[in-house]
Amino acid sequence: MQLVIFDLDGTLIDSKQDLVDSTNATRVEMGMLPLSEELVASYVGNGAPTLIRRAMGAAASDEEVERALAFFLKHYFVHMLDKTVLYPGVREALDELKAACVPMAVLTNKPIAYSVAIVEGLGLSSHFFRTYGGDSFPLKKPDPVGINALVTELNIARQATIMVGDSHIDIKTARNAGVQACGVTFGLQPETLTAEPPDLLVDDMRELSRYVISNAGSSC
Repeated sequence: MQLVIFDLDGTLIDSKQDLVDSTNATRVEMGMLPLSEELVASYVGNGAPTLIRRAMGAAASDEEVERALAFFLKHYFVHMLDKTVLYPGVREALDELKAACVPMAVLTNKPIAYSVAIVEGLGLSSHFFRTYGGDSFPLKKPDPVGINALVTELNIARQATIMVGDSHIDIKTARNAGVQACGVTFGLQPETLTAEPPDLLVDDMRELSRYVISNAGSSC
């Protein structure tokens, strides 16, 4: 193992409450009632435009969705670190991988400006050589363009690369790119992993770090 690529929401960070709060603030702004936390969480994973389109419902016009998205993005940028924290064991796992000189990157469908701000705000910037967001490339996950860019940039073999995420989208991305896939049993959408079983499934991110380090092709 020579490269570990992480999803962000539901994998490294527990951002559920901030996403729910901003989504429901958007619905209230648009004259609608709030949705349940579970329903909003089920909408996460394909980027903010898809999240808001789903949250607004099929009856909403394109113009209403556009206005709602603009409000959501402004609200969320201000409040995205109000309640968002790392999942238990994540910081320790990232520290272990960093100490072992294993290259790490973030590949998320969240907009890049938000992703970088969250990574910086949680003190993780030095752990990742690259952070790519949903607007870093023309296509989002599960398209493999992000993984392709990362393995090309480091000239890493695909069989020595692993994508880590909490949903079927991340596993599909790994499959589309021809790399290994790791799922986490916590997060926002772990139930979707039954439809796309990963190569490795962990309950704690430290299980992943120890697996990677024990199978690393090189060290410091």
